[in-house]
Amino acid sequence: MLAALFFFVAVIYSSVGLGGGSSYTAIMAIFDVNYVLIPTTSLILNVAVTSVGAANFWRGGHVNWRLIAPFLVSSMPMAYLGGSIHLSKHIFYVILLITLITLAVRIYFFDSLRISLKLGCGQKIVFSVALGGLLGFIAGAVGIGGGIYLVPLIVVFGLGTEKAAAATGTIFIWVNSLSGLLSRMQRGAFDMEMLLPLLVAVVGGGWLGSYMGSFRYSPRVVQKIMGIVIVVAMGFLIKRFLWFEFP
Repeated sequence: MLAALFFFVAVIYSSVGLGGGSSYTAIMAIFDVNYVLIPTTSLILNVAVTSVGAANFWRGGHVNWRLIAPFLVSSMPMAYLGGSIHLSKHIFYVILLITLITLAVRIYFFDSLRISLKLGCGQKIVFSVALGGLLGFIAGAVGIGGGIYLVPLIVVFGLGTEKAAAATGTIFIWVNSLSGLLSRMQRGAFDMEMLLPLLVAVVGGGWLGSYMGSFRYSPRVVQKIMGIVIVVAMGFLIKRFLWFEFP
C-alpha cells in the first residue's frame, strides 16, 4: 500500500521539481510509522526521486546554475544542522501541518500571485542566500527537502520561470536532503526492510513524473492534482494527531 501511494506521489511531485518529502512524511505518519524513522526515510526517498528528476530537467535544458548556486551555499550547512536536531513528536507534526497548509493555500489561492522585486545583482544573491539557509534548516529538521517552499517562491518573486524553478527545486532538494540525511544517519534512524520497496516505487514514479514535467505537461495542471493529495493528507493528519493525540 505504501509503495503504491508513494509511486503516485513521486509522479505528481517530480513533475514540478519536488521530491515528495512532505507527502511521504504525512502518509507515513497516517500509517503509524515510528516518527523517529520518518524524516530519514523521507530524505532518502527525496534523494532518489530528485536524482532522476535532475537528470530529466538537465536534458530539458532548464537548469540555471546562476539561479541555483546562491541557494545551495547557505542551505547545505543549515540542512546538516537541522538534521542533527531532535524534535519532539508534537513539534514535528505541527511543522509538517504548517508546511502542508502553506502549500495548499499557495496552490489554490495564490497560484497567479507575482511580486516584482527591484533588486540589484548583489541584493538578489543576498536574498537567495538568506532564503536558502532558512529552507535548508527546515529541510534537515523535518525531512521535507525544502523545495516545496522554494519552487513557488522563485516564481512568485520573479527569480526564474516555472521550468527553471522546478529544475532549481529538484537540485536544491537533492543537495539538502543528502546533507540532512548524512547528519541523521549518524544516529542510525532508518529501517532498510521498509525502505527498499518504497525506494523502487519512488524511483520509477520520479522518472515518469520528471519526464512529463520537463518535456510534456504544464506545471499548473499538475500542481492542482498535487493540491488534492496535500488536502487529503492534511485532513487525515488533523483528525488523527490534533484531535486524538494532542487534545
